[in-house]
Amino acid sequence: MSEEKNPKKEKKSKEAVAGAAATAAPKAPRQKYAPIKIQLRTKYNGEIVSALKKELGLKSSMQVPTLRKIVINLSTNEAVRNPKVLNTAADELTAITGQKAVITKAKKSISNFKLREGMPIGAMVTLRKDRMWTFLERLIHFSLPKVRDFRGLSPRGFDGRGNYNMGLKEQIIFPEIDYDKADSVRGMNITICTSAATDNQGRALLEALGMPFRKR
Repeated sequence: MSEEKNPKKEKKSKEAVAGAAATAAPKAPRQKYAPIKIQLRTKYNGEIVSALKKELGLKSSMQVPTLRKIVINLSTNEAVRNPKVLNTAADELTAITGQKAVITKAKKSISNFKLREGMPIGAMVTLRKDRMWTFLERLIHFSLPKVRDFRGLSPRGFDGRGNYNMGLKEQIIFPEIDYDKADSVRGMNITICTSAATDNQGRALLEALGMPFRKR
């Protein structure tokens, strides 16, 4: 014979469970973190805007050029023979920028290089807002000084519209990359897009931010 359920016992059991839940330690409130202060952006807003307005002879602070985005991309011919190499390259780019890298594919076929349209050949990241400012600050103050025999950036990298392109031969200059764990040395291209109307305005902006251009 099956045991008959005792309604009084069930009621007491439910009350005990409810009481235990009520006396359980309350969840700790979620800690609120203050936003990280990016010194380069603070300097731009506090000092550079007014200085550039005067230097460039602009009437309004809204006309002062600023950063729009930074695009970092890399490609490697090793990917044609071994596509898995791109996973490592993308992971390194993600570590350097703090943003997940996107795999890029060939737009057209090139028979001489055994390259087919749609074949994965590289990785890229587009940085905006906080990540853009943080990356540029680390690039200027930590990474570029580690380049061997560094004598300054070429001023010829502007595209005629105030944007600057530069190439790096080694990803190991970034502190996020462990030299001993890197399987090979890879270069990358960095494009700094600004709101400048001319190359002179773009260079004035980047120089004010601390970009170490080679003296003419």
